Amino acid sequence: MKSKSPSDSRTIMTTIVLTNETNTCNNMFGGDLLALMDRACAIAAQRHAEARVVTASVNHVSFSLPIPLGSTVEVIAKVSRVFGSSMEIFADIWVENPLNQTKIKSNEGIYTFVALDENMKPQKVPELIPETEEEIFRYKGAKQRRELSLLLSGRLKPSEAYELKKLLKKF
Repeated sequence: MKSKSPSDSRTIMTTIVLTNETNTCNNMFGGDLLALMDRACAIAAQRHAEARVVTASVNHVSFSLPIPLGSTVEVIAKVSRVFGSSMEIFADIWVENPLNQTKIKSNEGIYTFVALDENMKPQKVPELIPETEEEIFRYKGAKQRRELSLLLSGRLKPSEAYELKKLLKKF
C-alpha cells in the first residue's frame, strides 16, 4: 500500500447559499453547512482510502462567522492523519462575497471516517505523509484530538491518554 499526501485527498465543493438554506437571520443553516462538510470530507476520505467510507464522528465544528444569503461557500477537505482504518479529515470553509470578491475563512470542522472492505468491515488505509507546514501541524495535533475524542466517548481510560498527559504537563 503506497503512502499518500494530504493533497491526494484534497476535495473542493462550492455552492451558493439560497433562500431555502437560511434561517430567520438570512444566514446559512448550520445543519446545511454540516451536511456540505460531511460530503466533502467523505469524498476526501474515499480518495485517500480508495474504498467505501462512513462517518465515525464529527469531532469539532466551529461556527465562527455567519454565512449570509447569496454568499459563495467553498469547503476544502483533506485527510490530516491516518489511524489504521480511520482517518481524520479537516474541512476549511471559505465564504466569498460575489459583489466585492472578498474571501474569508468562516468556519472549520474535523471529522473522522472509517474505511470499509467489501464485507463492510474496517480496512487498513494508506499511510499519510504531510508536506506543508499546516499539514504537519494538523498531523501532529491529531493524536491528541483522537485521544480526547476516545476519552470523551468512554473508549479510552484517562490513565491511557498518554498524548493528553504530555500536553497537560506543559501547562
